[in-house]
Amino acid sequence: MPKRPLLPDTIAPSWLVVQVLGTLFVAATLVTAREPDARIWAAYGVASACWLGFVGLASRLPKTAAALLAVASVLPAALVGRAGDSSAILLSVIPLGRLAALTTVSVGVILGTGLLDVALAVTAHLIAGHSFGAALADPAVMLMLVLVGLNRRQYEVQAIQSGALLEQTRLAQAEHARAAALDERTRIAREIHDVLAHSLGALGVQLELAEALLTERSDVDGALRSVRRSRRLAADGLAEARNAVAALRRDVPPLAGALAAVAAEHAGNHGVDVGFDTGGEARPLPSAAVVALVGVAREALTNAGKHAPGEDVRMRLDYEPGAVRLDVRNKLGEFTRTSEGFGLAGMRERLALTGGTLESGPEDGYWRVLAEIRH
Repeated sequence: MPKRPLLPDTIAPSWLVVQVLGTLFVAATLVTAREPDARIWAAYGVASACWLGFVGLASRLPKTAAALLAVASVLPAALVGRAGDSSAILLSVIPLGRLAALTTVSVGVILGTGLLDVALAVTAHLIAGHSFGAALADPAVMLMLVLVGLNRRQYEVQAIQSGALLEQTRLAQAEHARAAALDERTRIAREIHDVLAHSLGALGVQLELAEALLTERSDVDGALRSVRRSRRLAADGLAEARNAVAALRRDVPPLAGALAAVAAEHAGNHGVDVGFDTGGEARPLPSAAVVALVGVAREALTNAGKHAPGEDVRMRLDYEPGAVRLDVRNKLGEFTRTSEGFGLAGMRERLALTGGTLESGPEDGYWRVLAEIRH
């Protein structure tokens, strides 16, 4: 287990350290200054007050604090040629360097203030009668401090951008996790519906048949057979519900074989003929496509048993270049449907996830369900 450090990585924020050190440098410069002119001392006092104002307002009023920092730099810059020692240049470059490191002002403002300081310093030296070479020494120091401050500013900007990027990444990951959870909930809802709608739908048909045989025909033997089929359907539905999640992990059978099994199951449970034909050259399909098409067939047969009991059903699977199509038809029964139910809507969503489409509706006296997946 790694040892915990005795001290934290950072004792204080970097901006606080810089401003404390800057204040100490300003105070030390004023203490050691040897300046006989009272007017220059007055300018020093104003510049120092502006620096202290910046320190006090930096966190609350950053724009105002930056303006005070600029004034604290400009005033001593205009005095470098007349000052008796180097106090003026020190009092100018300390706030100028800090201004250049601020992220609350634009680079244009920083460069503008730096060029103004340079111009004032050169002018002050020339007015004082100094040589042009001597007049460039202090501006060179100013430019160097501006570059150092801009480099620090760039580092802080990158740190801010990195923090914002990390926050965006965190939010994106959270949104992705939420979307994945919603997708999983939708998938589970479809799986539950596929299992329960088929099993319970067929079970309901058998129980209705048993009731009709008892009440209308007093056919106890026929009702008993229907009840036994209902019991088998209930057992099969329970087994399917238990294996719903595991079914997605197992290898699925070939599509034609799976559809034939579904057709035979429906024919046996409902006592109708379910014709199943195939066309084209069979080929392997992605498991998601197989599961989706088998689910469409199961849902279409369940609906046929509900809305057209006793009517035969025709299924056809066609393999075409770049697509596979499943067509399920049954005669319109006594109950007329005007729209598809939740089951077919769920199948439509499942097909969409595999790049497929689904159409359903009455056509020439039949209810037709047509599913197509392109691949």
